[in-house]
Amino acid sequence: MNNTSIETTQWSITEKVSFRFFFTYFILFIFFNNNGAYPFYGYINQFLNNFLYTFIPWVGKTILGISYEIKTGPNGSGDTTYDYVLIFTILLISIITTIVWSVLDRKKTNYKKLYYWLTVALRFYVGLMLINYGLAKVIKSQFPYPSYNRLNQTYGESSPMGLAWTFLGFSKGYNLFMGIAEVAAVFLLFRRTLTFGLIITLATAANVMAVNYFYDVPVKIISTHLVLMSIFLLAHNFESLYKFFFFRKPITLSDIEKPKFKKGIKKTLLVLKILILFYALPFTLYLSSQGGGESPLKGYYEVKEFKVNDSIYSASDTTRFNITKWKSMLIESKRWMKIKKANDKSNWYNIRLNEKENKLILSKYMDSTEVYNLRYKEIDTANFIVRGSLKSDSIYIKFNKTKDYRKNYLLTNRGFHWINERPFNR
Repeated sequence: MNNTSIETTQWSITEKVSFRFFFTYFILFIFFNNNGAYPFYGYINQFLNNFLYTFIPWVGKTILGISYEIKTGPNGSGDTTYDYVLIFTILLISIITTIVWSVLDRKKTNYKKLYYWLTVALRFYVGLMLINYGLAKVIKSQFPYPSYNRLNQTYGESSPMGLAWTFLGFSKGYNLFMGIAEVAAVFLLFRRTLTFGLIITLATAANVMAVNYFYDVPVKIISTHLVLMSIFLLAHNFESLYKFFFFRKPITLSDIEKPKFKKGIKKTLLVLKILILFYALPFTLYLSSQGGGESPLKGYYEVKEFKVNDSIYSASDTTRFNITKWKSMLIESKRWMKIKKANDKSNWYNIRLNEKENKLILSKYMDSTEVYNLRYKEIDTANFIVRGSLKSDSIYIKFNKTKDYRKNYLLTNRGFHWINERPFNR
């Protein structure tokens, strides 16, 4: 369809007002919640956050009357008070913008050109984000195998999210299945395959949203918006799909109308699309693989001997040193490990490993001041020693190491069976 027909199509008042709201809301949401979708957007986001980390808490306290501290910055949750206040702010701005826009632009016939560019933004936002998540499942970096700590918990001790992560992390095959379904969002990046891709993507995103809601996974805001955006993109073919599925009528699916571009602009857009696709597949796969895989020090380590400043650590030493006695540590990932201390609290630490020099640097998650500079020595397959320092204190720990702990559990050694003479439900 040419530009003349695009510009002369008359939209109803409801269509125009609705579009103004959705255009403003979705663009603002993408702008403030990129979540790794658009390439290199994180650099821009750093400047935005300098403003938002002050403004959003102000909105929460002044307009919504929130009395407690609104914490900012990433912490692994996408459903913090800050995130919900940000959504409220986006919604409020969208309503005000829609009113002002409707008053100032009453004579506009339609917004088909803007609609096209909005669909481009949504297609690439939803598509690239799901490709990102999908590749993390294909190489199994999002859901790790059940850890030693998980295997030693009862079902009742695990959180709903922990139960979901155990269920999803158990099977490499199911991760591959989920990953392929999410990577199928690549069809969203092409107008001719958009409807086919949206049918798969909507089902996939709805399932992710359901898991997030019903297993208390703190990514409810993002997953809900992926579903809403998919529905919005599919809306222009709702009537045709309704006739096909419920009345068995022959239909023709329509493409989103594309403005007519000059030859030079068309070539530029094509090059840009190719560059984005290159980012979305090989580069995103590379990023997803970082931190994936098992650590060469993988294992569960129980503390046999713990010394601080060359003295055996005793119960009365909790206030003498900067170090709390360790009970155990678990290393599985190349990037992260968990330490359980004498007070039965577990903490996550980032790992920097230098195998050539047997160096191990641990920095506590959410507390950059707690950094252990250690050297390690494997005496044999069962005995492991680390020594080093935390601030002004020296540390020496001897561990009993268990490497192949999965073979001791039914969950991890049961395997797959084509034939089951009776249900093996334990």
